[in-house]
Amino acid sequence: MRPLRLAVLVNPWAGLGGATALKGSDGLAVREEALARGAIPRAGERMARALGQLTAEGLTILTWGGAMGADAVAAAGLPATVLGSPGEPSAAADTERAVAAFAKAGVDLILFAGGDGTARNVAAALQAETHPPLVLGVPSGVKMHSGVFAVTPEGAAAVLEDLRQGALVTRLDGDVRDIDEAAFREGVVKTRFYGTLSVPAAPRWVQATKISGREQEPLVLEEIAADIAARMAASGDRLWVLGPGSTTAAIATHLGEGKTLLGVDVYQHLVRVAEDVTATELLTLTEGQPMALVVTAISGQGHIFGRGNQQLSPAFLRRLDPEHWHIVATRSKLLTLEGRPLPIDTGDPELDRALSGYRPVITGFEDEVLYAVGQAP
Repeated sequence: MRPLRLAVLVNPWAGLGGATALKGSDGLAVREEALARGAIPRAGERMARALGQLTAEGLTILTWGGAMGADAVAAAGLPATVLGSPGEPSAAADTERAVAAFAKAGVDLILFAGGDGTARNVAAALQAETHPPLVLGVPSGVKMHSGVFAVTPEGAAAVLEDLRQGALVTRLDGDVRDIDEAAFREGVVKTRFYGTLSVPAAPRWVQATKISGREQEPLVLEEIAADIAARMAASGDRLWVLGPGSTTAAIATHLGEGKTLLGVDVYQHLVRVAEDVTATELLTLTEGQPMALVVTAISGQGHIFGRGNQQLSPAFLRRLDPEHWHIVATRSKLLTLEGRPLPIDTGDPELDRALSGYRPVITGFEDEVLYAVGQAP
């Protein structure tokens, strides 16, 4: 199983203004007042509580120096690589600098301890990222109205453990919201929306397409098809390449178009424009064109590249923007893999490593789960 690349970040000032009735902890003056009133920093302790539920197996941890992460990781007895150090005292700019470094390092998930203010900093740092990592908050602040926090530190650890073990963890877009602290101290509640972060949620089996806990496959395939069709309709002139398989064939059926069951077909404006293409034909057809790819996992094996779809050559895959690479599969199919990753065997080991990671798998209409793809580097 590919190790989960986890970034650990702590806002050591988070929560100071709670017990001291300051209604928040944003700003150096407020922090100094909170400390003068006897506030005790607890964000690092709460992060250590979360990390203490985990083992080092299957984890690669990156963190920031001292109280901004390294101390909490050490307290939990876990090894980590420290990418940088905060200023003294640390500030919001340190959080944003750390998050940018984590994203550049290619982490799968950023686990942060803080409150809404910290979530704002994380969102700001990831705003320019084309493919931002997942984010999960260990609740440690005064204000935690954003939809990016676990219920407890132990809850955060449970979500991470599910993800590390290959369980079906749903990906959600969590709103980042914050209250105007100055107005709040005057008894006025003013909230503002600061964006969204991709958040892993505890696995839940709640789909309208299942009965008595079991998926009804024809309905699930129709939901997956409807999801992809909506994306295709909104994509303008983009070429859509559909790989082999019954799941991708269901998409073509939904469109009212044909599909080569064991081949690769190309669609544009919801219409098939090329069928059963070769690797060379696919390269020629997509040269210089915006494109998207839809693949599914082979039943039982789980392969998404290198088994039955060699038309999707390394040269083609290197052209593809990861944002427009979509994996589709029913949850039932994924569960048969018992947590094993979806293998990649393109014939190019360097490309296989580049494509590996935790990726969303479309399992229904506007429904995705996170799943490990590829092997350990």
